[in-house]
Amino acid sequence: MKNIYFDYAATTPIDENVFKEMSPYLQEKFGNPSSLHFFGQEAVFALDKAREKVATFLGANEREVIFTSSATEANNIALLGLLQGKENPHVITSSIEHKSVLEPLNASKAEITHLPAYKTGIIKVEDILREIKEETTLVSIMYANSEIGTLQPIKEIGEAVKKINEKRKNKIFFHTDAVQAVNYLPCRVDDLGVDMLTISGHKIYGPKGVGALYIREGTKISSIFHGALQERGIRPGTENIAAIVGLGRAIEELKKNNKKRTKELRDKIINTVLSEIPQTKLNGSRENRLANNVNITFKGVEGESVLMALDQEGVAVSTGSACASHSLSPSYALLAIGLSHKDAHGSLRITLGRLTTEKEVDYLLEKLPPIIKKLRKISGK
Repeated sequence: MKNIYFDYAATTPIDENVFKEMSPYLQEKFGNPSSLHFFGQEAVFALDKAREKVATFLGANEREVIFTSSATEANNIALLGLLQGKENPHVITSSIEHKSVLEPLNASKAEITHLPAYKTGIIKVEDILREIKEETTLVSIMYANSEIGTLQPIKEIGEAVKKINEKRKNKIFFHTDAVQAVNYLPCRVDDLGVDMLTISGHKIYGPKGVGALYIREGTKISSIFHGALQERGIRPGTENIAAIVGLGRAIEELKKNNKKRTKELRDKIINTVLSEIPQTKLNGSRENRLANNVNITFKGVEGESVLMALDQEGVAVSTGSACASHSLSPSYALLAIGLSHKDAHGSLRITLGRLTTEKEVDYLLEKLPPIIKKLRKISGK
């Protein structure tokens, strides 16, 4: 068996129905939505329909949905756009956020508090409450971690922030990066209590190059770009209609995800690896994790060596976030939950998806133990 994909957290293949719906907008329906003629209005109709689909999924108003080129861009707009012009802002975030949250915050002039994630990979609501002060402007916490798959108590955080805001003059805004969560978790914004939420097309069987940002009505975001008035002037530039149409259809196709089946396959991998391969450890909470995420440390081996050996057997996995794959440094998320540099380097991320079969899982579990044994023998550990 060859070419088996276990890296769905990095990206997903475009669903066939998504591709079919996108195709006309790459050729015959090529109009610019800013044009007043038929071709332009045809594009406007497609744009509006896609926005309606995303808004319905989020339980939001259509005017609250902004299309972007990616989740990274959406996070930059949300964070920098909110903080722009604020005097001495204070931001609370976690130590295991995605770089597209951490780096914009580092580039801002805000004071930043990074909350610990503990061994479970889950932050505590009481830590947020303890760190809030008069200057606190924003809380930004990822819904589900892209590396270790742990789920954060977003609804509880939203409720806590709401209660605090009832007693404050200066509102604290709440943002969540929900990129990894959308496939398996409810994302209705009122239930979560968020003011801003980010999603990505290519993580949900849609195209690359498109994302969306939910901005609650009344949340003032300054544009970090200069240009025309597309997307309410928040994200100027001609909209990528084909990709936006794809994102809208991908949202509709989420019903194809079988969370129960995916979780069963995930648990089969976890249970088999931990019981049959000695000196292994699951990273992050066993219970509060994404249905498709497995992150395991194999002591005495390099994760990259395991990745390459599996690749030769036709199995694609990851050692961490795809965005950090060019770095030789160990995963900062794994270090943040207490792993040593050595153990972090010996970790592997296996993520399942809509197309994963039990036969593929069995093949992985057949190939992995002898690879680990061989690599440990070579290293003398």
